[in-house]
Amino acid sequence: MARENFNDLLAFVTVAREGSFTRAAAQLGVSQSALSHTIRGLEERLGLRLLTRTTRSVSPTEAGERLLITVAPRFGEIEAELATLSELREKPAGTIRITTSDHAADTILLPKLAELLPQYPDINVEINTDYRMIDIVEQRYDAGVRLGEQVEKDMIAVRIGPDVRMAAVGSPSYFAKRSPPKRPQDLTDHACINLRLPTYGGLYAWEFKKGKHELNVRVDGQLIVNGIPQMLNGALAGLGLAFMLEDRVQKHIAQGRLKRVLEDWCPPFSGYHLYYPSRRQSSPAFALLVDALRYRT
Repeated sequence: MARENFNDLLAFVTVAREGSFTRAAAQLGVSQSALSHTIRGLEERLGLRLLTRTTRSVSPTEAGERLLITVAPRFGEIEAELATLSELREKPAGTIRITTSDHAADTILLPKLAELLPQYPDINVEINTDYRMIDIVEQRYDAGVRLGEQVEKDMIAVRIGPDVRMAAVGSPSYFAKRSPPKRPQDLTDHACINLRLPTYGGLYAWEFKKGKHELNVRVDGQLIVNGIPQMLNGALAGLGLAFMLEDRVQKHIAQGRLKRVLEDWCPPFSGYHLYYPSRRQSSPAFALLVDALRYRT
């Protein structure tokens, strides 16, 4: 039987249960004549009589009783599931999958989730850390978190953190042997720790800006890593200059373990944003998450 005839089965189940075309028609919101026409059409397609009609009552035939026993529970299961789905629209529940960097996860997501999740025990959040820019729709993520300039223009982006700055740093032991660079071009004479980007497989070019002047510098050195923590540890060990987000190195600068250079070439830029497809149907759980993460000055 074609799917479009499921309504006919529902009409039959309603009549059989009510034992009356009048009550069934009222329940279904159709006329008695239309309901009778629907049942006749169903019986003709099946080649079986499903209902015995008298002037006072309607009852299922043997075939009708068998169909009722088989079909009615299925409609009950469907109605129950639809009711459960309706509750999800109203009750914050479900799993939200987010792709992000480890830095954003540690500094923004986890602190905010520590406040949100205890209040809503039916919400689960799965965080996957990755430096790559991936297709969140194809990979079935609900949202991603990246720096504002990295977010695609066709996404809805919600700011979840303040502006950030980059910092070029080196250890006292490193600068004991070399003079600090005065301008980005001087980096060509320094040992720098390179970061290999997993998205493209290439090395990250250090990005500087001063007023209207922008420079991308390809640096060189003996050490290449594919993670920011390793770059930081390399700088602390005196293996070369490192270039990373300012807040990762602030405590080391304050403690004298690292020295900052080229600070006037590192202006603030747009911080972390939560992004998701514009066509996404927002659930109560996702709406709560967005509101909890939204950056408020």
